[in-house]
Amino acid sequence: MVQHNHRESYDVVVLGGGPAGITAAVSAARNGASTLLVERYGFLGGMSTAALVYPWMTFHSATGEQVIKGAAQEIVDRLQERGGSPGHLRDTIGFTYSLTPYHPEMYKVVAFEMLQESGADVLLHTSAIDVTAEDERIQSVTLYNKSGIQTVQGKFYIDATGDADIASRAGAPWEQGNAQRKVQPMTMKFRMKGVRLDSVKQYILEHRDQFYEKTLFDRLDELPLTSVSGFFELWERANLSIPREGVLFFTGPGADEVLVNVSRVTGLDPTNAADLTKAELEGRKQVLELEQFFRDYIPGFEQASISEVGSQIGVRETRRVIGHYVLNGYDVLDGRRFPDVIARSGYPIDIHNPEGKGITANFIREGGAYDIPYRSIVPQKVTNLLLAGRCISTTHEAQATTRLTPSCMAIGQAAGTAAALAVSLNCGNIDVPIRTLQQRLIGQGAELGLAKESAE
Repeated sequence: MVQHNHRESYDVVVLGGGPAGITAAVSAARNGASTLLVERYGFLGGMSTAALVYPWMTFHSATGEQVIKGAAQEIVDRLQERGGSPGHLRDTIGFTYSLTPYHPEMYKVVAFEMLQESGADVLLHTSAIDVTAEDERIQSVTLYNKSGIQTVQGKFYIDATGDADIASRAGAPWEQGNAQRKVQPMTMKFRMKGVRLDSVKQYILEHRDQFYEKTLFDRLDELPLTSVSGFFELWERANLSIPREGVLFFTGPGADEVLVNVSRVTGLDPTNAADLTKAELEGRKQVLELEQFFRDYIPGFEQASISEVGSQIGVRETRRVIGHYVLNGYDVLDGRRFPDVIARSGYPIDIHNPEGKGITANFIREGGAYDIPYRSIVPQKVTNLLLAGRCISTTHEAQATTRLTPSCMAIGQAAGTAAALAVSLNCGNIDVPIRTLQQRLIGQGAELGLAKESAE
């Protein structure tokens, strides 16, 4: 007999316990919906913890306006209270205005505590393996874990799997990658300890031509060194096999620790298990190659060593569900406003070449921010499902900004609130009253760029 520690039916079922799924489940429960969050790992956090996607970038526009608040900011505040984050710091690379370091182990605990306080149920070590859908509605999801195979029913579902596993199985249309169906590369991230950051900073100041042009060189004496992009000459001299142009790393959370974001695995499909297996093996080989490179070539790393490697390879892009509006690159770069805005972001378009070296970066006009419309989290052909995280309805170009963690947190809060509202009103996803949704989000501290009265 299978033993259950949760109910068999809920108002809202959230699949995926990453940054988007966490805020979605917390928000759904806080808005009165009985809620279940299902996560395949034995911990929460998704790419932020399993793949070491660190730090969070960015809560601000390029001009310094904070455009993401709400549940995402609450997480940062709670981490700060227990010493798990210094809060928002300046990005010393200058690519974004700010970045937000955090301790992943504390994030796992903070997220779980918020879910418990909200009243949401959580089921870890559990994968969704099937979806039953009829008449454009999901009837149930089939789960697998150590207890066996179980079926859970929800009035509404939120796909926060990152890969649109639920939406695609439920019959929602989707697309993947660029015009050639090629996706951004995967990266195996890792930390190194024993780094002398004073030596790193000194080398930067003495060799400015070897670093990213937007680096805040003239402010390094007053700001903590948070990020480094460069060492171009040393990278070229080493002639490694990895298709990158230089080094990228971020400091912390330890005082002598950095997170290295350099490995690159291209030409593989993260939704294909065989390809994903190849990527894991290649990524870990690259990590060992990079550790030796840092020790041999980069000042300050002579005595450094690996302190942690991601539990899985980091995935930037897979399926994108086609919703009632497909957010595009022009919307992003023009800083477009939408009447059904449910989240905002100031992160630029940041596309890692799917086929080799190079990153395409395009910045938002006048250092502003763009709106993410509600219609982009509403899939076509499934009426009781919402999207949260990197699988929302965008083009390949726009996804290169909406995929960033703070954006996903904001989207998750909106999806959870909308799902609870839909349940209470007994309406389909596209019929959720936008003004009421916006009013609730603003009441929860979300930043929509609207005057409070305009959402009432």
